[in-house]
Amino acid sequence: MRVILLGPQRRPTVDAVVRSLHLDGAGPGGAGLGGPVATITAGWQERESDDGELSALLGGRDVNLGLYRRWLEVAELDPAYAAAERRLADELAELQDIYLLRLDHALRAVYALQRRSGDQLRAQAVDEAVAAVRELDAAHLRRVNQARGEFFADLRPHDRPVIARQRALVKGILGEAAALVVAGGHVGVLADVLHLFNVAPGLGSGTLGPGAPVIAWSAGAMALTDRIVLFGDRSPQGPGHPEVYGAGLSVLRDVVLLPHARSRLLLDEVARMAVFARRFAPGRCVLLDSGARIELDTGGDTGGGGWPAGTRVLAADGRATALEAA
Repeated sequence: MRVILLGPQRRPTVDAVVRSLHLDGAGPGGAGLGGPVATITAGWQERESDDGELSALLGGRDVNLGLYRRWLEVAELDPAYAAAERRLADELAELQDIYLLRLDHALRAVYALQRRSGDQLRAQAVDEAVAAVRELDAAHLRRVNQARGEFFADLRPHDRPVIARQRALVKGILGEAAALVVAGGHVGVLADVLHLFNVAPGLGSGTLGPGAPVIAWSAGAMALTDRIVLFGDRSPQGPGHPEVYGAGLSVLRDVVLLPHARSRLLLDEVARMAVFARRFAPGRCVLLDSGARIELDTGGDTGGGGWPAGTRVLAADGRATALEAA
């Protein structure tokens, strides 16, 4: 599957990207894919349908999947499912609170040792402290995935008529689409509805039209990965700890996507950034700033050498750098 990751769209580039794909066959040599461009704006929540600007950028050929609206309908028509979903949310919030408490202590230890390092013994202590944080991250992600897995096993959404009907409608729209566009917004809400309406299997099994690309930015890009990491170094309260939130669609693996990297990360603090990069290695920490356009074939190695030359990443030494050609 072809995936195109973009930088934030405050100054839109998605229109130029879609034109360059010649989805209508207007370009040299190609018969277009035809069909509409399916869009997902569920991360905007109550503003999901306020997509006029995006529609104009897409030439008016878009159809919004309306995943947030569909989720509200499920909550209304299947109160037992909605109640179970609220219990799951409470459980996940408790898991996150416990994880963040432990993460705070673990990272403070890393930074303290890092400031004191200067010989081999102290460098080894930093390595061991980072390894402890990595294990904490991995254990938390396992617990979150386990909780979600048990929830879906107990509730069996595919056997619930309201959800099954909505999934079928979403699958039908995707099957006719020339492309799928996933916008940003609240990454947690976005990931939840993508899972609920079974978008990932549709993409992986070819429900999306053959050759149809997935175009995503900001939270929409993060939701395509197997590990969503929340981050923000410039809050009024001071730098926060990057935290593992959960799993997205896993269309892209072994990667942490970092939208708005320049404005949200203290990239000049290379020691801090080195810890960030080492926590999530061997996955790449990819910077998605304004103007970024990264094209990937998920049939290849998107966790390693498959990232194209010029992709900006956090290197192991904490410096932002561009990948060179293989």
